[in-house]
Amino acid sequence: MQLSSKLNNPATRNNIKSTTIYSLSPRFYATNLILLAIFGLLFLLWSRHESLDIALSQRWFDPLTQRFPLQHNRWLDLINHRLVKDAIIAGAVLLLLSGLRQRNGRRVLVALLFGLGPLVVGLLKAHSAHSCPWDLALFGGKAASFVLLDAVPANSGPGQCFPGGHASSGFALMALFFLWWPEHPRRALLALLIGMLTGLLMGYGQVMRGAHFFSHNLWAGWWVWLSQVLIFAGVSFWMNTMRKRDGSH
Repeated sequence: MQLSSKLNNPATRNNIKSTTIYSLSPRFYATNLILLAIFGLLFLLWSRHESLDIALSQRWFDPLTQRFPLQHNRWLDLINHRLVKDAIIAGAVLLLLSGLRQRNGRRVLVALLFGLGPLVVGLLKAHSAHSCPWDLALFGGKAASFVLLDAVPANSGPGQCFPGGHASSGFALMALFFLWWPEHPRRALLALLIGMLTGLLMGYGQVMRGAHFFSHNLWAGWWVWLSQVLIFAGVSFWMNTMRKRDGSH
């Protein structure tokens, strides 16, 4: 693990860089967990005071027709809801196949992170009692709205709308951070930023359609990144423990 950390840095020549799954420093994980805790508290405050969510969604709601005019918009549905998501999935599959062909464990793991983050969000969403804005009485539907951590009302509606499942596909791009860190830190940080922006843009497209509140997307990004950090930490720790054990025999 120490040797891998020394090999993999911006000054290391390409021909001797290690492509193994190596453990990142305790400081890296501590920093991420602290930031996740801080943002988790901020997102909780946002969700507990739903006025910001409602204000953002009302911009795209027509009170005269009692509907979201862009709910069935062709371009939002085709480009944002389908093509971008399909492109990300295709890229993850290509990365996985490339990793398997080259026997590059890090590429395989990063490709799996693309799917595991959204999978966690999907599981949470499937068991959520929060309904989408277009189902709420506030926006022409019939379901009752309630803030995060409050008791679920009897007429909560169909639910299954928290966190934002679609946005998680965009946030999945943050997995590329682990492909390039620490050999290419600028590229890794750029990938992280692009993943954040893609998730937020895809999520806001759903806000425009009435499919999600904006906080749903913020939580999606939070859960995706938490999942990616913990899974990478667990797998890298296990792989390096096994490597040490094999080397000692």
